[in-house]
Amino acid sequence: MLRRTRVRIPYATVAIDVVVAAVAFVVSMGVLTSGGFGTPDPGTRGLDATAVVLGALATLPLVARRFAPLAVYLLTALATVTLLYLRYPFELPLGVLIAAYEVATAYSGAGRQRRIVAMVAIGAFVPLITLAYWLAGVNVESILSGLLLWVAIFAGMWIAGDRTRLRRERLAGLEDQARRSVRDTERERRLAVAEERTRIARELHDSAGHAINVILVQAGAARLLQERDPAGSRQAIATIEDVARTTITEIDRLVHALREDDPAVPPTPADPGALAELLSSRRSDGLALTSEVRGEPRPLPRGVAWAAYRILQEALTNAARHGSGTAHAVVEHRPDAIEITVTNPVPESVRALASAPAVSSDGPVTGAPHTPGTRHGIIGMRERATLLGGSFEAGADHGTFRLSALLPFDGGAR
Repeated sequence: MLRRTRVRIPYATVAIDVVVAAVAFVVSMGVLTSGGFGTPDPGTRGLDATAVVLGALATLPLVARRFAPLAVYLLTALATVTLLYLRYPFELPLGVLIAAYEVATAYSGAGRQRRIVAMVAIGAFVPLITLAYWLAGVNVESILSGLLLWVAIFAGMWIAGDRTRLRRERLAGLEDQARRSVRDTERERRLAVAEERTRIARELHDSAGHAINVILVQAGAARLLQERDPAGSRQAIATIEDVARTTITEIDRLVHALREDDPAVPPTPADPGALAELLSSRRSDGLALTSEVRGEPRPLPRGVAWAAYRILQEALTNAARHGSGTAHAVVEHRPDAIEITVTNPVPESVRALASAPAVSSDGPVTGAPHTPGTRHGIIGMRERATLLGGSFEAGADHGTFRLSALLPFDGGAR
């Protein structure tokens, strides 16, 4: 225990304590040599070996006052009382005063029992020196004013030590708060990094996954039409080229947004015509798509715009990949929300797998296609809607797969 305490105390503090103890010893020796303050009392004793030893015991233990404050106080107090009982003119007991201050600092905020012990130890000093004077034959009434002064001095030492303790505890609390703040900041940074990685994974899944599906469909069409319809084959290859170029641009934009703290290009398709352009591009990709836009299109909040774009993109990708090649999309612009609904026939090959549960904002929904590659997309769409405080439903019924997402405006930052 002693070794652990020493490790916590800086060497500079120990050096200061050594200097304080040395100064207190030198001052005490000076007081003993001069015969005290005022007119020397004929009955007092001069400086001798006993006075030097007792003076050392009354001051030099201050070196360890931070390690064992109560033990140091008791030792210095006992040496001081002995000096006074032996009629040495020890009228400036710096050692016991400094030790009393240290006890007050260490014990005033401790448990009730330890605090009472410390207060009794300090409070008993003046009665003990009074008893020592009386036993030595000194007229106590003649020094009563001095004794009362000592009572006030020791009370002041206790108050000063208590205030020092409060100040140290306040500083320690501020330091602990600062450390917690640093830890919280680091934790928030790590959470932000994790969220950013999740967002990157979702964006790559939405953009690159959509592009790869289109490329697969168009590559198959180009292979089938190569001989009997060269023009159609070239059109499919051109579509592949356009999709690849668009995907590269989008990935570059994503990387640029990650590198910049506040990228100049907004990372969300907030333009009112973004959804209409997406519907048009899917028609050119070969999906037999009919669409209906209800309400007046207008700029959307950033979060809502991005979620709406990705949900519609993923829904159309699923319809092209797992459906029969046809789909119907409805985009409804409401005063406080936007709703996206995509329906498409489910072919027999997929309908056989439709018994596995899908997901929605309220929990499992039975009857949704559970083919490889669909599950993560549906979960991602549900997460986008849920984060905005909206709703999401997806499921198959009577051979038709229906996906619907309602995104309120108050859930996305503008």
